Amino acid sequence: MIRSELIQKLAEENPGLNLPEVEKIVDLFFKEIVDRLSSGGRVELRGFGAFTTRARDARTGRNPRTGEQVPVDAKRVPYFKPGKEMRERLNVKGDA
Repeated sequence: MIRSELIQKLAEENPGLNLPEVEKIVDLFFKEIVDRLSSGGRVELRGFGAFTTRARDARTGRNPRTGEQVPVDAKRVPYFKPGKEMRERLNVKGDA
């Protein structure tokens, strides 16, 4: 599912909201998650999962075209840990 499909689905399931209102809500939702993570925080959505960041150390990478070694700076990367309910639904026995 892509962002536009999510907005369309939410608009269909909430006829009291028009498309621009739903789009504003979705934008605000994602903005708040990014803002919290960028400030070093954590976002937990019960039954879904938790978003955090993890530190990656500086390292030496390799340019895939030239094979040349290049320095890669240390950085923080987003990390998602699924909640128990999601893990259970994804791993239902007999589901192939």
